[in-house]
Amino acid sequence: MSAILAKQAPTDATTWAAWRMLALGVAAQAAGTLLVSTPAYLIPLLHTVHGMPLAHAGLLAAAPLIGTMLALVAWGAMADRFGERWVIAGGMALTSLFAFAAVPVDGYVALGVLLVFGGAASASTSSASGRVVVGWFPRQRRGLAMGIRQMSQPLGVALAALTVPGLAARYGLWAPLLLAACVTLVLALACAWGIRNPPRPTATVVPGGAAGSAPRPAPVRPSNPYARDRFLHRIHAMSMLLVVPQFALSTFGLVWLTTGLGWSAAAAGAVMAASQFIGALGRIGVGMLSDRVGSRVRVLRWVSISGVVVMLALAATGALGWPAAGAAVLVVATMVSVADNGLAFTSVAEVAGPAWSGKALGIQNTGQFLVAAIVGPAIGALIAATSYPITFALVALTPLAALGLVPRDDPAGSA
Repeated sequence: MSAILAKQAPTDATTWAAWRMLALGVAAQAAGTLLVSTPAYLIPLLHTVHGMPLAHAGLLAAAPLIGTMLALVAWGAMADRFGERWVIAGGMALTSLFAFAAVPVDGYVALGVLLVFGGAASASTSSASGRVVVGWFPRQRRGLAMGIRQMSQPLGVALAALTVPGLAARYGLWAPLLLAACVTLVLALACAWGIRNPPRPTATVVPGGAAGSAPRPAPVRPSNPYARDRFLHRIHAMSMLLVVPQFALSTFGLVWLTTGLGWSAAAAGAVMAASQFIGALGRIGVGMLSDRVGSRVRVLRWVSISGVVVMLALAATGALGWPAAGAAVLVVATMVSVADNGLAFTSVAEVAGPAWSGKALGIQNTGQFLVAAIVGPAIGALIAATSYPITFALVALTPLAALGLVPRDDPAGSA
């Protein structure tokens, strides 16, 4: 006889401990995002006060993102092997170390190198915190929990926007780096104390060898989910396509409102801020919806269809020159463009299983970062060659293509 001794052990009742670990995961990733976002909010000071060319300032701002992209899969593999607790806490500690090291640095090259390493260290929270959600929350609560977890990035960006420009203008470039170093150090200690690795499959009962001998445990040998079928490949490719409208709107939405529709810079900034906040809430909403309908891919299909509709609506309002309608549609389009992130992330982790989810989540994020790096220059060139309305209409092709990649059904037993 053979029976699985250890399967995922969390009960269907979502415990307070699970919510505590979700809160720590969100806070840790938000703290890492604070450091990653800091150089972008230093660009005005670097350009106007320190005389740095915008191209160089943009490269410095990209430094932590490059580090993050390069380290995601490696951190995910470490989480698979050693567990989430020390990957998150250790990554936060390394992030703090590199941020502290960057505080006294004068040269921009050395600062850029330290930011690359800091971004690479902060990537530890991305895959590992997703594993914590999937490991400790029952399937019928994971959509909601992952939606909350996906709010960590906008929270970190918002914290950087609120603190970095003022600190840098008053004290200098070192002050925001010191803030990020202190925040990540606090989170490293908090995660080391509060996060616990979720139970995972460890052994299988197999018959004893000799007559009358007791059954003995044997290690579980989980199969490679990428060799099993094409589900994860399709989710990765679909997510890469759905990144295009997300970053097209976040990069060029403000410019379109001001130059294309005549909004003031202050009013356009308020619209963009509102769209980010509503988008964060939308991630929670679609996660709850997927819990209710019992399917991730069905809701992903609805999100893809909605993406086509809202991008075409955005193109129409731009072509007609309707300022109020254009801003309203931009808010809705921004919400739709980020709605897939938590759903896809949850689906990848559930299908990959506890032995592969760290690597799979690292691959998921790496693909999205690669596309995001291309979107800015590519969409900018397209706008210059055509117009905003035509560009928005062409961007609608990417969620349309993504629709064809959404798997037909959730795999049986994905939990």
